[in-house]
Formats: sequence, structure tokens, C-alpha cells
Amino acid sequence: MATTEHPPPGRLRAWMLEGLADMGKGHAPQAAPDPEAAPGHKGQRWYRVMCLTGVDYFSTLGYQPGIAALAAGLLSPVATIVLVVVTLAGALPVYRRVAEESPHGEGSIAMLERLLSFWKGKLFVLTLLGFAATDFLITITLSAADASTHLVENPHLTSTLHDRQLVITLVLVALLGAVFLKGFLEAIGVAVALVVVYLGLNVVVVAVGLWHVITEGHVVTDWADALTAEHGNVFVMIGVSLLVFPKLALGLSGFETGVAVMPHVQGDPDDTAEHPRGRIRDTKKLLTTAALIMSVFLIATSFITTVLIPEKEFESGGQANGRALAYLAHEYLGNAFGTVYDVSTIAILWFAGASAMAGLLNLMPRYLPRYGMAPHWARAVRPMVIVFTLVAFLVTWIFDADVDAQGGAYATGVLVLMSSAAIAVTIAARRAGQRGWTVGFAAISAVLLYVTVVNVIERPDGVKIGACFIAGIILVSLLSRLARAFELRVTSVTLDSMAERFIRDMASRKIRFIANEPDQRDKAEYRDKIEQIRQDNDIPGEDFVFVEVTVVDPSEFESGLTVRGEVLHGRYRVLTLESSSISNALAALLLHTRDATGCLPHIYFEWTEGNPFANFLRFFLFGQGEVAPVTREVLREAEPDRDRRPRVHTG
Repeated sequence: MATTEHPPPGRLRAWMLEGLADMGKGHAPQAAPDPEAAPGHKGQRWYRVMCLTGVDYFSTLGYQPGIAALAAGLLSPVATIVLVVVTLAGALPVYRRVAEESPHGEGSIAMLERLLSFWKGKLFVLTLLGFAATDFLITITLSAADASTHLVENPHLTSTLHDRQLVITLVLVALLGAVFLKGFLEAIGVAVALVVVYLGLNVVVVAVGLWHVITEGHVVTDWADALTAEHGNVFVMIGVSLLVFPKLALGLSGFETGVAVMPHVQGDPDDTAEHPRGRIRDTKKLLTTAALIMSVFLIATSFITTVLIPEKEFESGGQANGRALAYLAHEYLGNAFGTVYDVSTIAILWFAGASAMAGLLNLMPRYLPRYGMAPHWARAVRPMVIVFTLVAFLVTWIFDADVDAQGGAYATGVLVLMSSAAIAVTIAARRAGQRGWTVGFAAISAVLLYVTVVNVIERPDGVKIGACFIAGIILVSLLSRLARAFELRVTSVTLDSMAERFIRDMASRKIRFIANEPDQRDKAEYRDKIEQIRQDNDIPGEDFVFVEVTVVDPSEFESGLTVRGEVLHGRYRVLTLESSSISNALAALLLHTRDATGCLPHIYFEWTEGNPFANFLRFFLFGQGEVAPVTREVLREAEPDRDRRPRVHTG
């Protein structure tokens, strides 16, 4: 391949692009930006990575009991049990299967990508990436906004920080970005400390709450009597709980990031890229442990907050609104402990965006650069951190750091991704002939689709926001693809023995290729083609090698190139290639031939009939079109030195 000399990068540029590798080439999963590829990177133990994903999952304790109380009232504990059942019997098995089927961090999107080919598959993936971006970016902004809400509403700080929530939220988002600019290991270290402290404080609050429930026995009987009077019997209670369940769906967050950061799980020493058994096993431990911890806390906290906190305090303006456990911490453990609990809650809510940032940094570079829909620097961590941070600034400003305004988009992103994951594993189980798992996953898919539809009907703003993210990603992706249209997109060139013989033989003379669009491939086709090229270019002889390119999937951007040689009709030498773009394949072959022989090859074309603009669209969408000038342009970009550039002739 052609190489050009570049000046050494400056210190800032080198720091920004540190760790950038020539990734995303070919179709192998390991070609994606895997942290294992970084020198010296050995991954982290699964429980440390669990803390990174857990800052999002566990931080929902800061607001989930209050949401459940507002949505279900006295039924909050029963509705929470329904949520836990869906988590343990639905979401957990689904994502354990996703971890097994897609262990390189692509998640369920990669599983669904295989169902569709060409541009349909790319647009489908971009749509899912739009919902993923909605989920992850809104996680960053909503969590920071919720943290600033806890800070502003603290009794000691209300007068000082009143009306400064937007500024505080922007500062928190900037601090989160700064942590990731420093390094990923630092982010994991912060996450471990925050999760340990936060869960420890919650154990204290839950234990004290349960002690008060036991010592004040009347609160349980009062709650049970009121519940029976309001709903009658247990079947009605379960039915109502199922109806309000979609409003509690935020308690399901965290699973998608759990599989997105899989590459950071250490696994076993004998793990390979094709069979990372240890990583899969430990990721399943991560998902299961996090789900069990959260399930215990959800049930316990929904119970104690429902029976110990007056109903009016959950409403807007009440002291427990959005901070039920903080209310109990202040009420039963004093303002000193309550303030410590507030600080811990604010810290973990702020850093909840870390798991989302990690998910974005692992997910987006696995698809967009490979599709040619992002610049090369999108494979480097630090530039992407800056991009995502700036987008988070914009979202925070648009929503004025309002938690409620972003809730619909957050829930929509979470539920769409979970539904797609359930559908993906259902299809995987069916293809594997696992009838029991197929039925089970299909039932889970139905439940999650029901919850998604109900959420969309009740909060259509979530779909509108998600549609904006999807439209933005598709627009930026297509513009990037357009800007990179003339790049040399072939990552490697491999010749079989016959092809090498053809090129070696021509190297002692002038190397001449004829670009031919294969039709009948009969003797007359090649004879007439040679005669036409000789007349158009006024050259003698028949010392030519035909080159024929078959377009396989024009929506692909980068791929390797295999060249096969054959002799047809006893006299015509033909090189056959398969690629996503005729022009790129021809340019790559010419440059490889030049580098292998030290001679400048010549290639001969005929002009393509038709409108130039229409031909460019054919090239952009289908890899064909006006081949000659595009091949020359690809060569010009790949080799700036005109004297070393292969010659293109058109007649």
C-alpha cells in the first residue's frame, strides 16, 4: 500500500490521539477498538467493572423509591416486586445471553446487524445507535441534573444555590468529561470508591428503616389495612401493579452498559479474541451480582419509604420528592449523617454518567468508523470524550437541567434497547434450535415491547427526542461518508499464486491492466475489449491483464482485498476481485503492484455513459458509477507524489 511521510504530531495532538490504532478493519469482531489492543492493558476484575456500570444502576436508588411511590402509591412495594421479577426473570437472562453471543462489546446491536445487509442493515444499526445515544447521553445529563437537584435542595444550601441548577449541572458534566480525559482506569477507581461508600450508607439507612418498621408495628398494619381497603384483593393489586409498571422502568437501566463495557473485563489468561470464555463467564457474574444487589435494595427501600414517609411528602414540593432515602436519613439518623448521605448521593448521581460515557466510548467507535461514517480520530478516546461532553452541554442547556423533562427520553432509550436485545436473543435461540429458550425469550420480548409501547404513548416526548438523536447521527454519518468517499478504503491486498505470477511476469515489461466489467466472459468479449483499448489509446500489442471487480456489499466502507488470477479461453489473463467499491479496489491493486514490483502500472478504462452526478451517486451508494475519474481521485489522495502515482488512461 502507498505510504506518505507526515511530520511528527505535536504534543497536544499526540496526547489527544493516544491509543489510536488502525482499527475497524475487516469484519472480525476483534478488529473493533478493543481495550485489549492497548499496550499493557490486561483488563479489570469483573467486580471493579461492575462498579463502573453500577454507578448508573445503583444510583437509581436516589430517585426510584420516590418514582414508585408517586406512580403506585400504597402499591409501591408490590409494583417494585413486579419490577424485580421482570429484572431477574427477564432482563438478566436476556443480557446473559447477549454477553455470550456478542462478547466484544457490540451488544445486541451486532446480533441484529447480521439480520440485514447492505444499506438497510446500516440504517437499522444507525437507528439503534440513535436510541443508544439517547439512553447514554440522557443518562449523563439527567444524572448530573438530578445530582444538582439534590445539591440545590439540601436544607443547608438552598439559599446559596437557588436558581443555579443549570450552571451546577454543566460543571458536573464537565468534571465527568475531565475524569475520562485523564484516563479510563481513573474512572474505574472513582466508581469503585463511590459504589462502596454509597451502598454502605444505604445499608445503614435500610437497616435503621427496618428497625423502625419492626419497633413501630402499627405502620405495617396501617399500610396493609389501607392497601386492602383501596384495592380489595391480591389479584387486583397485581393487575394494577402491571398497569403502573412502565412508569417504574427506569429501574431496569444498567444492563446495556454492562455488556457494552465487556472488553474491560479481565477474563482468563487463555482467553482468545474468538473464544473469550473467561470474559463471558465473569461478565455474567457482573450482571447477576448487580441485579441481585439492586433487587434486594429496591424491595427493601420501596417498603420502608412507603410505610414510613407520609404520602404528601412524595408529591412535588414535598421533602421526600425525588429523595425518599435522603429524607429517611435526615429523619432517623440526624442532619450530620443525612448530609453525608446527600453528598454520597450527589457524587454517585454525578458519576452515574460514567457508565454511560464508557458505553458510548465502547459502542460508537465499533460501528461508525467501520461504516466510514466518522473520521479516523473517532477511534481515539479523548476526542470522543470531548464530542460527547459538548453534546451533553447542549442537551443540558436545551432542557434547562430539568430532570422530569428528560425522563421520557431516558426511559424510551432504555426500553427500546432492552426490547431489541430480547428480540435478538429470541432469534439466536431459535436459530440454535433451543425451543424452550425461544419461547421464554419471546415472552420476555412481548413484555418489554408492551412496556415500551405504553411508555411511548404516555410520554411521546421520549420518541421525539430519540428521533432527533437518530436524525443527527444519520445526517452526520452520511456527511462523513461523503467527505471520506475518495479515501483508499482497502485495508490489505492478498494475491493468490496465479495473480502473483501475472504481475511478476509483467514487471519485466510495461505493466498494463484493462478494467473490464464482466458480462458473458466469452472469448469475443475479451477480444473486442482489447481491440477497443488499442484503438482508443493508440497502443500496439496484446500484453494486457484484465481486472474485473465484483461489488459485494457497497454499504461496507473498509475491507481486505483478495485477488485471484485465471486464464480464460487459453490466452486471456484475468484478475478477479471482490470489493465494496470498484474504484477503491482498482486503486489498491495498482498501488500494491507498484510497491511489489517497483514499476508504475498503467490501467485503461472506457468512459461511462450517463449524467456525471447520477454516476457519482451510483458510486456513493452502490460502489459503481464513473469508475475512471474516481479511481484517479482515490490514487491522488492516497499518493500525493505525482511521479510515484500509477497512470490512469481513459478513452
